[in-house]
Amino acid sequence: MMAVCLATVPLIFLVCVSADLGNNKLSEFCAGHPGIPGSPGNNGMAGTPGRDGREGRDGFPGANGEKGDQGERGYTGPAGTPGNVGMRGERGEKGVKGESLVTYHSAFSAKRADASSFPPTDQPVLFDTVTQNEQGHYSPLTGKFTCAVPGVYYFVVHATVYRISLQFDIMKNGQSVASFFQFYGNWTKPVSLSGGSLVHLEPEDQVWVQVAVPDFSGMYASPKTDSTFTGFLVYSDWHSPAFLG
Repeated sequence: MMAVCLATVPLIFLVCVSADLGNNKLSEFCAGHPGIPGSPGNNGMAGTPGRDGREGRDGFPGANGEKGDQGERGYTGPAGTPGNVGMRGERGEKGVKGESLVTYHSAFSAKRADASSFPPTDQPVLFDTVTQNEQGHYSPLTGKFTCAVPGVYYFVVHATVYRISLQFDIMKNGQSVASFFQFYGNWTKPVSLSGGSLVHLEPEDQVWVQVAVPDFSGMYASPKTDSTFTGFLVYSDWHSPAFLG
């Protein structure tokens, strides 16, 4: 059995509750003024970790870092496959002219056959017996060599001196290039006089041997001793870079 009593106090309501629950009785309970707030309770126990949150958005790019040290050189990789043949390039400039592979020759040798008289003065001595003259640059009729290949030549005279002394010149275009002399002292046997010179020649230049003084014209020849005139090309200007310019 439960009984509820309500009593009226000025502006205050009292509620009384009485209950009889078998052998147990509850005291009367009446609502009063709110009590003073209690002291904060102790911290509760830590809860279980929550789930991972969703992945956030990408942040802004950071500033460039400092340049690192150069790393070690790597191994050489395998050779690649050959590429396609490229287009043909433009034609290059004309190269410098090289030396000619052609070898130029000019050589002769002749001797005096007439031993009955000495050569006349102030004119070419005739060496009228030719022993070598493949190019035909020497004329036994005039005693002159005419240049066909420009370059440096060597000319030499081997003369037998007998009866009188001998002086002769190697001439180039009327000018003496070299002069030689051999005294003869009335010996019973002839003596020899030899002389030669290098000469640079241009085409059409001429070289010959000449005596100037009648008293010094003792150039002699016999079947056992000769007087010869020889010349040959040492090198041609056509092989010289200066000439090719």
